[in-house]
Amino acid sequence: MSVRLDRSASASARDGVLWPAYDPGEHGTGIIHLGIGAFHRAHQAVYTDDVLASAGGDWRITGVSLRSASVRDQLEPQYGLYAVLELGNAGERLRVIGAVDRVLVASEQPDAVIAAIADPATHIVSLTVTEKGYCHDPATGRMDPHHPAIARELTGGAVETAIGYLAKGLRARADAGDGPVTLLSCDNLPHNGVVLGQVLRDYLTASDPDLIDWIDAHVRTPATMVDRIVPASTPDDLDRVEALLGQRDEGAVKAEPFSQWVIEDDFAGPRPAWETAGAQFVADVRPFELAKLRMLNGAHSTLAYLGLIAGHETVDQAVADPAIRDVVDRLMREEAATTLPVVAGLDPHAYADALLARFANPALRHKLIQIAMDGSQKLPQRLLGTIADARAKGIDPHAAITGVAAWMRHVERVGRAIDDPMADALGRIPESAADDAALIDGLLDVRAIFGDLSDADWLRAALRSAIARLPIGRESA
Repeated sequence: MSVRLDRSASASARDGVLWPAYDPGEHGTGIIHLGIGAFHRAHQAVYTDDVLASAGGDWRITGVSLRSASVRDQLEPQYGLYAVLELGNAGERLRVIGAVDRVLVASEQPDAVIAAIADPATHIVSLTVTEKGYCHDPATGRMDPHHPAIARELTGGAVETAIGYLAKGLRARADAGDGPVTLLSCDNLPHNGVVLGQVLRDYLTASDPDLIDWIDAHVRTPATMVDRIVPASTPDDLDRVEALLGQRDEGAVKAEPFSQWVIEDDFAGPRPAWETAGAQFVADVRPFELAKLRMLNGAHSTLAYLGLIAGHETVDQAVADPAIRDVVDRLMREEAATTLPVVAGLDPHAYADALLARFANPALRHKLIQIAMDGSQKLPQRLLGTIADARAKGIDPHAAITGVAAWMRHVERVGRAIDDPMADALGRIPESAADDAALIDGLLDVRAIFGDLSDADWLRAALRSAIARLPIGRESA
């Protein structure tokens, strides 16, 4: 049986493996992170690790998994240590991260999570809970009061959601007279800080309205833009990491070399000097956020749905398919780019070139099915905004519409087995659709996804034309 990763592995690891340039045990925690999945461990935790190495401070992370115990079980025997395997066209690099102090499982330790949020040593509560974790209506940005977990909580049930834990933790913090705190959303949502603040206020209006004044005075919710491609690790990846470390790391994650973090400079209290690790602090995140959502994420979703129905498995396979690449290239350059504000230092065409190169990285083997999940939560910010804004400018959003048509075909193929919080509602639509026109009508009428676009007859006609041309790509030739 393999020995699990600990500090002693530095003696047996291959040359070139990077280790924390500090003693993790000498630093306290100042950050609670809700949703300690692979992305956080390959992104925000890496920036924090750099700050601990260069400037010190009590900025280690208490991670929180809302339901699953898997990350806790992976990291606890390893004293919080784990490795990030960077895979690029130029080769690989392995780095061990020491920024995570412990992992709590909220479903098992709800009181500990609430206490951690209320702890006066906690200055930041950050989140990567995915779009669906905000329990909101993507079309309005407001809390969905009919969300099953929210409905249970608001009628006296146990806390299940990130929003519920924030509400309970902030109530405990206010009651204890503790200081201000920053809630830092790091999810792919437009105006993610605004959405987090609004959903939290909606929740408190229904559950604890007296806390809202305290929130207004003591809490900030800055916006962020995060960018790094972090595919799910495979058993082969863990074996490769073990070969490099000489010990078994069950919590290893893999990622591309590229990483970017843009943060609105609006904190309620102290924060790590993340700018020393490469993060950008700006007055307005929106231009960066919009470019990433509409170009990278929009292209990713389009690659996923077109690639899956053409028989591909990974992003690099899909982007190597000339017909699919042409659609994605048009989406980025001729449609999404035209909807972006002009920002110094942001060249949309250079950005598109860089994205195509990143997508083509064969070492990542980024599964299309991973990107395709939760489409109902992703379409509004990734493709529908481009469709509406390009159309308003007199530009035909053909490629973005093709991406939406491919999502509709994907829903039809997978049915109720689709990995999506609206799986039952979406899965029923193709079951009763006699033809493509009925499929489009049924899905387009889901206002929780399409909002006012549900009434757009021009979009309905364009989707019928686009879906008739599917599948495209090498496998359909």
